[in-house]
Amino acid sequence: MTHEVPLPPRTGLPTSEERLRAALRYAHSDAAVPPGTSRTPDRAMITGLAALALHCFSAAPSLLDLDRIDVLVPDLGGPAARAPLPVAGPAARLVRTRILPEPEEITGLPVAPVARALADAVPGLTDVEQVRRLLTEAVRGGYCEPQAVVRELTRARLLGLPHIADAVDSLLAEGRALAEGRMYEMVLLHGLPDPCWNVELRAPGGLHIGTVDAYWPEHGVALELDARPPRADAVAAWDACARKRERLEEFGITVVHVTPDKLRDALAQQATVVRTALMTSGEREPACDVAVLPR
Repeated sequence: MTHEVPLPPRTGLPTSEERLRAALRYAHSDAAVPPGTSRTPDRAMITGLAALALHCFSAAPSLLDLDRIDVLVPDLGGPAARAPLPVAGPAARLVRTRILPEPEEITGLPVAPVARALADAVPGLTDVEQVRRLLTEAVRGGYCEPQAVVRELTRARLLGLPHIADAVDSLLAEGRALAEGRMYEMVLLHGLPDPCWNVELRAPGGLHIGTVDAYWPEHGVALELDARPPRADAVAAWDACARKRERLEEFGITVVHVTPDKLRDALAQQATVVRTALMTSGEREPACDVAVLPR
C-alpha cells in the first residue's frame, strides 16, 4: 500500500513562466472584460518587452526584471476598451487592439510577432538608445524587415514622437544596408554577371535619367531595391518611383524591382528573375547608349 504525502505549500517569488501564465489567465478572466461585452477566450498573447524577451532579444530586459507583463487582447468595444490607457490588472497590462496578429508559439505560450511587440514596447521607454537597440536588433537579428516595424509604429501613431522617429531613420538605413548586402550575395552566389553598382544614368547630352542600385549596360537591365517605408509620404514615394521607372523604360532600360523580404526569404528566386531579364535582353529593342556615372 502506498500513501501520498502532500507537499508543503510553495514559498518564494513566482517563476517567469508562472507570471506569464498568470497574466494570460487574467486576460481571459471576467475582470478583464469591458462592461456590456462578452468574453472572447483564448485570443490573448504576450506582447511588449516580455514578448521581446521570449524572442531572445539581447536588448530587452529579462523577464525577471519586468514589473509587469503586457498582454495583447482583442478590442471588444465598450467604454473600457476605448479608454486612452490600457486596462491594468494584477501583474498584467492589457493592450487592446482591433487588429489582432497571428501569435507565434514560444515555450508553449502565444507571443506577439516581433514587429507588433516592438510597437507595444517602445511607447513606455524613455531611453532613446534602448529604443534604437531594440529596433536595430529586430532587423540585424533577421526577425523582420524594417517596413513591418514601421507599419506597426505607424498604425500605433508613434512616428510623431521624436525619439522613435530618430530610431526609425536609423532602422531604415540599417535595413537598406543589409538588403544591399544580400543583392551582392545574390550576384556572387548565383553566378550573375557583375553589374555596375550604385550608378547614375544620363542620356546623351547629360540629361539625368535616374539612379539605380545595379546596372548591366550590355543588357540594358537595371536593378532597383524597393525599400520604401510605409509612412505618411508613401503615396508620394510611390509616384516618384513610378515616374522614375517610366523614364528608364523610355530609354529602353528594363527595370527589375526586388524587395528586402524577398531577398531574405527567396534569394535564388530573385536571382532567377534577374537572370531571365538578362537572357531575354536580346529579344527587346536595344537600350539607348546612356552614360553610367558613380552615384
